[in-house]
Amino acid sequence: MVHIVDEDEDLRQSLVFLFESVGIQTLTYPDAASFLSEFDPAEPAVLIVDVRMPGLSGFPPQEQLLARDFPAPVIFCSAHSDIPMSVRALRQGAVDFLEKPYEPRKMLEVVQEQLLEATRLFARHRRRLEIRSRLETLTPREREVLRLVISGLSSQVIARRPGTSVKTVDVHRARIKVKTESESLATLVRDVLQNQITV
Repeated sequence: MVHIVDEDEDLRQSLVFLFESVGIQTLTYPDAASFLSEFDPAEPAVLIVDVRMPGLSGFPPQEQLLARDFPAPVIFCSAHSDIPMSVRALRQGAVDFLEKPYEPRKMLEVVQEQLLEATRLFARHRRRLEIRSRLETLTPREREVLRLVISGLSSQVIARRPGTSVKTVDVHRARIKVKTESESLATLVRDVLQNQITV
Protein backbone atom coordinates (compact mmCIF):
# COMPACT_ATOMS: atom_id res chain seq x y z
CA MET A 1 0.00 0.00 0.00
CA VAL A 2 1.18 3.54 -0.81
CA HIS A 3 -0.19 6.43 1.25
CA ILE A 4 -0.10 9.80 -0.52
CA VAL A 5 -0.42 12.90 1.68
CA ASP A 6 -0.65 16.11 -0.33
CA GLU A 7 -3.02 19.07 -0.39
CA ASP A 8 -2.97 19.15 -4.22
CA GLU A 9 -5.87 16.95 -5.35
CA ASP A 10 -4.77 16.89 -8.99
CA LEU A 11 -1.32 15.73 -7.97
CA ARG A 12 -2.76 13.04 -5.70
CA GLN A 13 -4.90 11.69 -8.52
CA SER A 14 -2.03 11.72 -10.98
CA LEU A 15 0.01 9.59 -8.58
CA VAL A 16 -2.93 7.22 -8.06
CA PHE A 17 -3.16 6.77 -11.84
CA LEU A 18 0.61 6.25 -12.11
CA PHE A 19 0.79 3.64 -9.36
CA GLU A 20 -2.38 1.78 -10.26
CA SER A 21 -1.12 1.49 -13.85
CA VAL A 22 1.48 -0.95 -12.48
CA GLY A 23 -0.80 -2.60 -9.92
CA ILE A 24 0.21 -0.64 -6.80
CA GLN A 25 -2.63 0.07 -4.38
CA THR A 26 -2.92 3.64 -3.11
CA LEU A 27 -4.78 5.68 -0.52
CA THR A 28 -4.78 9.48 -0.56
CA TYR A 29 -5.19 12.17 2.09
CA PRO A 30 -5.50 15.96 1.73
CA ASP A 31 -3.55 16.61 4.92
CA ALA A 32 -1.38 14.95 7.54
CA ALA A 33 -4.10 14.94 10.21
CA SER A 34 -6.37 12.84 7.98
CA PHE A 35 -3.62 10.34 7.36
CA LEU A 36 -2.70 10.03 11.05
CA SER A 37 -6.33 9.38 12.00
CA GLU A 38 -7.07 6.84 9.26
CA PHE A 39 -4.00 4.75 8.41
CA ASP A 40 -3.65 1.11 9.48
CA PRO A 41 -0.38 0.78 11.43
CA ALA A 42 -0.30 -2.98 10.89
CA GLU A 43 -0.36 -2.78 7.10
CA PRO A 44 2.98 -2.70 5.23
CA ALA A 45 3.13 0.62 3.41
CA VAL A 46 5.17 3.41 1.89
CA LEU A 47 4.34 7.03 2.69
CA ILE A 48 4.70 9.88 0.20
CA VAL A 49 4.21 13.23 1.92
CA ASP A 50 4.48 16.86 0.88
CA VAL A 51 6.76 18.55 3.36
CA ARG A 52 4.98 21.93 2.99
CA MET A 53 1.26 21.71 3.82
CA PRO A 54 -1.24 23.83 5.76
CA GLY A 55 -1.69 22.73 9.37
CA LEU A 56 0.66 19.89 10.15
CA SER A 57 3.63 19.99 7.79
CA GLY A 58 5.43 16.85 6.73
CA PHE A 59 7.87 16.74 9.63
CA PRO A 60 5.55 16.41 12.66
CA PRO A 61 3.71 13.41 11.11
CA GLN A 62 7.05 11.74 10.48
CA GLU A 63 8.01 12.35 14.09
CA GLN A 64 4.67 10.92 15.28
CA LEU A 65 5.15 7.82 13.14
CA LEU A 66 8.60 7.32 14.62
CA ALA A 67 7.13 7.69 18.11
CA ARG A 68 4.47 5.08 17.26
CA ASP A 69 7.18 2.72 15.96
CA PHE A 70 5.52 2.63 12.50
CA PRO A 71 8.27 1.34 10.18
CA ALA A 72 6.93 2.58 6.82
CA PRO A 73 9.55 4.13 4.51
CA VAL A 74 8.83 7.85 4.11
CA ILE A 75 9.43 9.75 0.85
CA PHE A 76 9.29 13.53 1.23
CA CYS A 77 8.36 15.75 -1.69
CA SER A 78 8.27 19.48 -2.23
CA ALA A 79 8.13 22.05 -5.02
CA HIS A 80 10.21 24.40 -2.87
CA SER A 81 12.90 22.19 -1.42
CA ASP A 82 16.24 23.34 -0.12
CA ILE A 83 19.31 21.60 1.17
CA PRO A 84 18.64 22.11 4.94
CA MET A 85 15.12 20.76 4.51
CA SER A 86 16.39 17.72 2.62
CA VAL A 87 19.06 17.06 5.24
CA ARG A 88 16.52 17.30 8.07
CA ALA A 89 14.18 14.87 6.32
CA LEU A 90 16.91 12.30 5.72
CA ARG A 91 18.31 12.62 9.24
CA GLN A 92 14.85 11.89 10.63
CA GLY A 93 14.65 8.67 8.64
CA ALA A 94 13.16 9.64 5.27
CA VAL A 95 14.42 7.34 2.51
CA ASP A 96 14.32 9.97 -0.24
CA PHE A 97 13.46 13.58 -1.00
CA LEU A 98 11.93 14.22 -4.45
CA GLU A 99 11.25 17.56 -6.06
CA LYS A 100 8.01 18.46 -7.81
CA PRO A 101 7.03 18.11 -10.56
CA TYR A 102 7.74 14.40 -10.35
CA GLU A 103 9.56 12.47 -13.00
CA PRO A 104 7.21 9.44 -13.31
CA ARG A 105 9.88 6.83 -13.95
CA LYS A 106 11.98 8.02 -11.01
CA MET A 107 8.93 8.03 -8.74
CA LEU A 108 8.01 4.49 -9.75
CA GLU A 109 11.56 3.24 -9.24
CA VAL A 110 11.78 4.73 -5.76
CA VAL A 111 8.33 3.51 -4.68
CA GLN A 112 8.75 -0.03 -6.02
CA GLU A 113 12.11 -0.32 -4.27
CA GLN A 114 10.65 0.96 -1.01
CA LEU A 115 7.62 -1.34 -1.19
CA LEU A 116 10.03 -4.28 -1.12
CA GLU A 117 11.84 -2.68 1.80
CA ALA A 118 8.51 -2.09 3.58
CA THR A 119 7.70 -5.80 3.37
CA ARG A 120 11.00 -6.60 5.08
CA LEU A 121 10.65 -3.83 7.68
CA PHE A 122 7.11 -4.76 8.67
CA ALA A 123 7.98 -8.47 8.94
CA ARG A 124 10.83 -7.56 11.28
CA HIS A 125 8.53 -5.19 13.17
CA ARG A 126 5.93 -7.93 13.70
CA ARG A 127 8.65 -10.28 14.91
CA ARG A 128 9.91 -7.63 17.36
CA LEU A 129 6.41 -7.08 18.74
CA GLU A 130 5.94 -10.83 19.10
CA ILE A 131 9.16 -11.21 21.07
CA ARG A 132 8.32 -8.23 23.30
CA SER A 133 4.89 -9.70 24.00
CA ARG A 134 6.44 -12.99 25.10
CA LEU A 135 9.00 -11.25 27.28
CA GLU A 136 6.17 -9.47 29.09
CA THR A 137 5.10 -12.85 30.51
CA LEU A 138 8.35 -13.10 32.49
CA THR A 139 8.59 -12.21 36.17
CA PRO A 140 11.09 -9.53 37.26
CA ARG A 141 13.43 -12.26 38.51
CA GLU A 142 13.21 -14.18 35.22
CA ARG A 143 13.98 -10.97 33.33
CA GLU A 144 17.01 -10.42 35.54
CA VAL A 145 18.27 -13.94 34.84
CA LEU A 146 17.68 -13.46 31.12
CA ARG A 147 19.64 -10.19 31.16
CA LEU A 148 22.55 -11.97 32.82
CA VAL A 149 22.38 -14.82 30.30
CA ILE A 150 22.37 -12.28 27.45
CA SER A 151 25.47 -10.67 28.97
CA GLY A 152 27.19 -14.05 28.59
CA LEU A 153 27.13 -15.38 32.16
CA SER A 154 26.73 -19.09 32.85
CA SER A 155 24.33 -20.55 35.42
CA GLN A 156 27.29 -21.20 37.72
CA VAL A 157 28.39 -17.56 37.61
CA ILE A 158 24.85 -16.25 38.04
CA ALA A 159 24.39 -18.58 41.01
CA ARG A 160 27.23 -16.87 42.87
CA ARG A 161 24.88 -13.99 43.60
CA PRO A 162 23.54 -13.95 47.18
CA GLY A 163 20.65 -16.32 47.84
CA THR A 164 20.89 -18.06 44.46
CA SER A 165 21.80 -21.64 43.57
CA VAL A 166 22.61 -23.26 40.25
CA LYS A 167 19.41 -25.29 40.53
CA THR A 168 17.33 -22.11 41.01
CA VAL A 169 18.98 -20.46 38.02
CA ASP A 170 18.32 -23.53 35.88
CA VAL A 171 14.65 -23.49 36.93
CA HIS A 172 14.41 -19.84 35.87
CA ARG A 173 16.10 -20.64 32.56
CA ALA A 174 13.65 -23.46 31.90
CA ARG A 175 10.66 -21.24 32.71
CA ILE A 176 11.98 -18.49 30.45
CA LYS A 177 12.25 -20.96 27.58
CA VAL A 178 8.70 -22.25 28.11
CA LYS A 179 7.05 -18.84 28.62
CA THR A 180 8.68 -17.33 25.53
CA GLU A 181 7.97 -20.43 23.45
CA SER A 182 11.60 -20.53 22.35
CA GLU A 183 13.39 -23.52 20.85
CA SER A 184 16.23 -22.82 23.24
CA LEU A 185 17.57 -20.03 25.41
CA ALA A 186 20.30 -19.47 22.83
CA THR A 187 17.64 -18.88 20.18
CA LEU A 188 15.87 -16.37 22.42
CA VAL A 189 19.11 -14.54 23.15
CA ARG A 190 19.84 -14.35 19.41
CA ASP A 191 16.35 -12.99 18.69
CA VAL A 192 16.61 -10.37 21.43
CA LEU A 193 20.01 -9.18 20.22
CA GLN A 194 19.17 -9.23 16.50
CA ASN A 195 16.00 -7.24 17.08
CA GLN A 196 17.69 -4.83 19.51
CA ILE A 197 15.13 -5.45 22.26
CA THR A 198 15.70 -4.23 25.80
CA VAL A 199 14.83 -6.91 28.35
